[in-house]
Amino acid sequence: MYVEKIREVLDEMGKVVVGQDKLLNRLLIGLFTGGHILLEGVPGLAKTLTINVMAKVLHLEFKRIQFTPDLLPADLIGTMIYKPKIGDYEVKKGPIFSNLILADEVNRSPAKVQSALLEAMQERQVTIGDETFLLDRPFVVLATQNPVEQEGTYPLPEAQIDRFMMKVYVDYLDKMKELEVMRRMSDINYEYKIRPILNKEEIFAIRDEVNKVNISDTLERYIIELVFATRRPLDYGLRDEARYIQFGASPRATIYLNRAAKALAYLEGRDYVLPEDIKELAPDIMNHRILLNYEAEADGVRTMTIIDSILRKVAIG
Repeated sequence: MYVEKIREVLDEMGKVVVGQDKLLNRLLIGLFTGGHILLEGVPGLAKTLTINVMAKVLHLEFKRIQFTPDLLPADLIGTMIYKPKIGDYEVKKGPIFSNLILADEVNRSPAKVQSALLEAMQERQVTIGDETFLLDRPFVVLATQNPVEQEGTYPLPEAQIDRFMMKVYVDYLDKMKELEVMRRMSDINYEYKIRPILNKEEIFAIRDEVNKVNISDTLERYIIELVFATRRPLDYGLRDEARYIQFGASPRATIYLNRAAKALAYLEGRDYVLPEDIKELAPDIMNHRILLNYEAEADGVRTMTIIDSILRKVAIG
């Protein structure tokens, strides 16, 4: 197992990134399971820095794309450019051809650009002109949303958000960690040097080992029960919650919860999944897959509250 090397990765990233342990954990889970991550948090919480540092530690190619209202699909995937010298068109590949893609403020771009990104996420290939190009592996999209400003944004439709393995909320640091960040970054001459720990071959080897982590039949059924509780809450005694749920989680929730639980167990040095792994990951995997109705909005009910109730009510086994 590569558990020691993964600890080295976290230690190396910890030299630069302060206090974002959950974010680092979820990014590694996404990488080792091939899942894309949607990050939501206010500006200045080191989301971009974290992903940039992770790319260096893992020796992967990294591209950051700032999504804006005037962005075009060609700016993302590439286009055909006419070359007078050869009298023909040549393919100019876009920034999507990379290992780690940071889609910054993805809800700032119009639907055409979002659909081009989401198609690449799903198919892991891009068509430019008459040619289809496979994207490099590993290929993981880490998209961010700013929850503060809603003017001039194009919210992702529910069906498209479902393609993200997890939606992770990035919160403020506590006082001591923010003090450490302030002291470190107040040095104008501060520079960080990162050494690569893993390479692509090792990442794929880790993926194979994650795939072999054991999950019992009981826990597989537990995952199914959790997801079905979002679709048929009355069957699980969730009467109050049933008033607020318009649509439950999709089948992707069961698949990703299984994969992510295996990856979390692996990161903690186990070759078997515990119920706690599933409970810890359920909020991140289901919070963007449960659609609440207008009554929930009027009563101030949040998706996380519904998930907490489901985790309390649904029994294991």
